[in-house]
Amino acid sequence: MATQQGKCRNCGALVIFDDRFDECECVFCHCIFPSSEAIALLENSEGHEFKNEKFDKVEGGKHYYSTPVSADIVSKAAEREMISKANSKDSLKIQPSEFEVSPSDVKAPLKYVIALVVAVVLIIGVVIAIALPMYSNRVKLNTSVCEDIDTVFAGVCEVQTEQDEDGNCAYSVFGRNCQNLRFQTSDEITEAQAQQIFDSYSLLRNSKGEFSTDKTGDINVEIYTPTKIYYVTQEGVTLGE
Repeated sequence: MATQQGKCRNCGALVIFDDRFDECECVFCHCIFPSSEAIALLENSEGHEFKNEKFDKVEGGKHYYSTPVSADIVSKAAEREMISKANSKDSLKIQPSEFEVSPSDVKAPLKYVIALVVAVVLIIGVVIAIALPMYSNRVKLNTSVCEDIDTVFAGVCEVQTEQDEDGNCAYSVFGRNCQNLRFQTSDEITEAQAQQIFDSYSLLRNSKGEFSTDKTGDINVEIYTPTKIYYVTQEGVTLGE
């Protein structure tokens, strides 16, 4: 099989057809006529009248054309080739993407921004409402315990409970429930005295915070003497290194 070119006798368009058929069909006006006439018109159409009549395309019928080709296909192909060569020098340039997102494209509507701000303010308000009373109670308990801290050391050892010029003293009470006591003394004490201090501090802390005796289990006392370190909990006294 080979393809042949010719010219439509009705509209003058270029037709391409299978050389096995005696007839050809124009893809534009659907005129069906002898293939030999199409070849002759392509070679010389001088004096031929192109009537440009309208023909109905036969649905389901036999089509004699090979490939739809317009009369200016060659010129268009040449034009595309020239454009391709002209653009080849810029082939490495990054072209702006039509899908590029700019900051203005992702701006949230004002009502959502307002809703977000309100939500954040509400969350902060809830946190403050919960945390502020807890902090206030902690400070109040710490202050109350420190006011009577001398009763813990009375008759056992000397501890500097008054702040010096730099605001320092020899003990500290800390923890959410003031469960930790740490102090330093220049006196040597025994394990029994360390236990006595623990018991005294437990009574003081529990009474100030209105805790039951069951809360003694969370108390930790650290005692630093010139030669020893005592760690005291409800489980007993441990001698540190």
